[in-house]
Amino acid sequence: RMEAIQLDYHDAHQKLLQCLRKAPQNAGLGFRILAQKLAVVVRLLMGETPDRSVFAQASMRTALVPYFELTRSVRLGNLSAFRAAVETHSAVFRSDGLYQFVRRLAHTVVKSGLRNINVAYSRISFEDVCEKLHLDTAENAEFVCAKAIRDGVIDATLDHDAGCMISREVGDVYGTLEPQQAFHKRISFCLDVHNEAVRAMQYPPNAYRKAAEEPEVVPDAEDELDEAEELDLDGGPL
Repeated sequence: RMEAIQLDYHDAHQKLLQCLRKAPQNAGLGFRILAQKLAVVVRLLMGETPDRSVFAQASMRTALVPYFELTRSVRLGNLSAFRAAVETHSAVFRSDGLYQFVRRLAHTVVKSGLRNINVAYSRISFEDVCEKLHLDTAENAEFVCAKAIRDGVIDATLDHDAGCMISREVGDVYGTLEPQQAFHKRISFCLDVHNEAVRAMQYPPNAYRKAAEEPEVVPDAEDELDEAEELDLDGGPL
């Protein structure tokens, strides 16, 4: 939670995943639900969309309904649906202690909506952007578009005289560093899981020393002969 408050969402998400992975599955349901809620909000703040399987867990399905509606509005970039979800479930967000994090998602909703517009339209006026994102005025839409372009959220140019945004053609994604970054992220996650599993293994202290100090017991030849004679006297096979 402290990393999320300090805007370090990546480390916060990694620690939340480790927390959910190490938590007992047959106990502590309330703790796991609260950790899952925070993980969903942090992932949304990272600009990613949680998997639908997260909300389909039988033990958490009812508790995660407000966060599912929140995720759906963020994914669609619908600011009005986001405001409706926050207003409807504000009591739940406050009781969970996540209301301040949810309020930060308004910028993420706008960015997601701009990405959808940038992909769908090659040229769109600020009035239409204002209508689709449910902003107040066209000037606000122009300011939001300019900030998104500066932050690298979308690849477009602004024509202030014509009052429109012109999207640039999307090139081949495999010619960029995006696939490399995606593979690096997955590999880092797998390595972290492996390292955590190794650290979680526990062995008795100095167990290897005791095994090395104990002499190996080798059966004596005389003992084998005595056993063979006993079997012969009993009528058993030699």
